[in-house]
Amino acid sequence: MNASLGARLMRNIRKYWFIYMLALPGLIYTIVFRYFPMYGILLAFKDYRPRKGIWGSEWVGLQHFRELFSDSYFLQVIWNTVLINIYGIVFGFTFTVFLALMLNELRSNKLKRTLQTVVYLPNFLSWVIFGGIIILFLSPTEGMVNEIIKLFGGEGKYFLIEPDYFRTIVTVTNIIKNAGFGTIIYLASLAGIDPQLYESAVIDGAHRGHMLLHITIPSILPTIAVMLLLNLASLFNANFEQIYILYNPLVYETGDVIPTYLYRMGLEEGEYELSTAVSLVFNVFGLITLVIANKIINRLNVVGIV
Repeated sequence: MNASLGARLMRNIRKYWFIYMLALPGLIYTIVFRYFPMYGILLAFKDYRPRKGIWGSEWVGLQHFRELFSDSYFLQVIWNTVLINIYGIVFGFTFTVFLALMLNELRSNKLKRTLQTVVYLPNFLSWVIFGGIIILFLSPTEGMVNEIIKLFGGEGKYFLIEPDYFRTIVTVTNIIKNAGFGTIIYLASLAGIDPQLYESAVIDGAHRGHMLLHITIPSILPTIAVMLLLNLASLFNANFEQIYILYNPLVYETGDVIPTYLYRMGLEEGEYELSTAVSLVFNVFGLITLVIANKIINRLNVVGIV
């Protein structure tokens, strides 16, 4: 059986050698930069000493994991990460779908292209630049937001040092920056809908609301499902650049997330074992969340990613 499988593989390679050559760079990249670094997972189970190396360091088993889950601050970091991502899914994901549907309903192609350009423009900016713009907008002295508040008789605030505002700021700025890219994916899916479906609906007397609910949304449901799965896969992750640029010690209570926690522990404090343990735990959690969500979506007769 193995010999037959090997022979069939060799025949396919000889027959489709050009396709295999095209796939080879990607395969090499994945092995070198994705699989080889998994060797570092051993750090999570060792009392790492640089002079001894990973193999030579003492094995401590699950000690680092017990330390993490007995730390109340670490549990707060988990809560911050999950909550910010839930906000992103509930508000950001749904807004992106809504925006794509509304753009698709516009009759004026000129207005449609203009709005697409406006909403997609922030995606071309790095978080360093975009975060700097947000900091200027929210400045307590010269920021536009505070100027508007003062214009209506309110009192200016330094929003970025207020823990109660931080999650909202993260969610809103993430929507502004990334909604444009999401709309392109959905608009591409909308472009693939057969126009004859709409023509038949018009003949049957359906108005645009009926067509939206019974043709447009069901047609892009597989795309929505895949995008939702990708969002759920990062439920225990967060945009490191965005948080790192916008946050400060005064908002750690509500703004410190797993990537920034890992950064401080690993690079600033040298706790490589703990940071590796954190990363391992939440990659496993992310995988479990993805598999469960995919099974639920498959039960709804929508094709997932697995």
